[in-house]
Amino acid sequence: MSSVKRGVYLPGVLILIAIVSLVSAATAAGDVPRMSTDELGAMLGNPDVIILDVRTDSDLAGSDFRIPGAVRETRGDFKNWADKYPRDKTLVLYCA
Repeated sequence: MSSVKRGVYLPGVLILIAIVSLVSAATAAGDVPRMSTDELGAMLGNPDVIILDVRTDSDLAGSDFRIPGAVRETRGDFKNWADKYPRDKTLVLYCA
């Protein structure tokens, strides 16, 4: 990964990344694994991984940072969008 691309990913991704499988959607927040920027970088482009940007509207508007290929979903609307993602995929939720 080039240093330019890495510099784009670092600011927001370092804060909080959670990997969540829909199979374990009911997992308590304290049990959700977190990942590093390097771990996320290694997953970019993997067809078995779906990256969801679930930041609040104000957090999104106040940031120039975007993860390439991430799908925007509303955090509080989980029940309405959770079932549209295949259960055999790994979901990465970007929420900060």
